[in-house]
Amino acid sequence: MDTAQTLRLTAADACCTSSGLPVLGAADAQGRARTLKALSDPNRLRLISIVKAGDGDGTCVCDLTEPLELGQSTVSHHLKILVDAGLLAREQRGTWAYYSLVPGALEAASASILTL
Repeated sequence: MDTAQTLRLTAADACCTSSGLPVLGAADAQGRARTLKALSDPNRLRLISIVKAGDGDGTCVCDLTEPLELGQSTVSHHLKILVDAGLLAREQRGTWAYYSLVPGALEAASASILTL
């Protein structure tokens, strides 16, 4: 075998060798994608920003429609997606719903990207 054939074989062997690093599983990818999809909408990012800037006792849904200039049903839809993704928590107080940031949720979203 000549040197060129040896180099081709070595390159082919390297191509088919696993790096040994863990790969993202299907279920984990689904969960991360759900979070990233929730964060990919500008109105949802604004909602998170408003809730995060609140006093810490939760932000009433009644205070979220005007800054976004969206209807109540649209805001509620976006809030449901953020709650389902684990980014916001919802608490019912009488007739109003209050939203707060889930502790560590944004850090976890960030880490899910950085650990790919």
